[in-house]
Amino acid sequence: MDWNDLFQIWLIVCPLVFLGGLIDAVAGGGGLITLPAYLLAGLPPHTAAGTNKFGNMWGTMLTAYRFLKRGDVHFPSAIWGGIGALVGAWIGAKLNLIMPEQYLYYIMLAIVPVMAIFLLLKKDFGNENESNQFSALKMCVLVGIISLVVGTYDGFFGPGAGTFLMLAYTGICKFDLLTASGNTKVANSASNIASLITFAMAGEVMWAVAVPAAISGILGGYVGSSLALKSGAKIIRPMFFVVMALLVGRLVYDLLV
Repeated sequence: MDWNDLFQIWLIVCPLVFLGGLIDAVAGGGGLITLPAYLLAGLPPHTAAGTNKFGNMWGTMLTAYRFLKRGDVHFPSAIWGGIGALVGAWIGAKLNLIMPEQYLYYIMLAIVPVMAIFLLLKKDFGNENESNQFSALKMCVLVGIISLVVGTYDGFFGPGAGTFLMLAYTGICKFDLLTASGNTKVANSASNIASLITFAMAGEVMWAVAVPAAISGILGGYVGSSLALKSGAKIIRPMFFVVMALLVGRLVYDLLV
């Protein structure tokens, strides 16, 4: 590949990865933008997926660090969430080899509108942190199970995994949206690491694209986490609806083509 071809790929990928990193830092679901960016630039599907994981990993890890530094992460449960996501991503990748994807598309198309209606009706969703009603052990178990399940989905399919984690952490574990966002970044980081290692070992990462894309993702994640930490639920909640609309569009498109 010559420099002209590489420059054209950067021109498409880097701005979209920046935007994806920003959205992912606020409400999750940045992969809905970043993965299609690599495909649009002409990368083969497996290479696009592997390169996308590298770009996403660094931005997500930076965002997780900023949330940890601010104390907006429930640290004990976040550790178990990271372990659950790590194991789940590996299981999901294995399931991807044996299960038809169409089944999961239909399931997600049923779930996403239900989540949107729930958010519309429950105006105070995620404004208060009520997680103290659970014991430390029960909280770690809940977060571990949620992360295992969503991590499996992330390894198998991927789009919207961060959004599902945030909704589950908020709705089931009773975290406020800011803490749920912090815990989500820890789990997403673990999931991305597991996926990246798998793709890298298979030779499916285009490093000449992955590195500048990662820098773009880091910048997007920094801007997005600043918005989330500054405005909290005021910006996170509306962004949920944007991400879910993108997810529905992506699912319908993938079913039709």
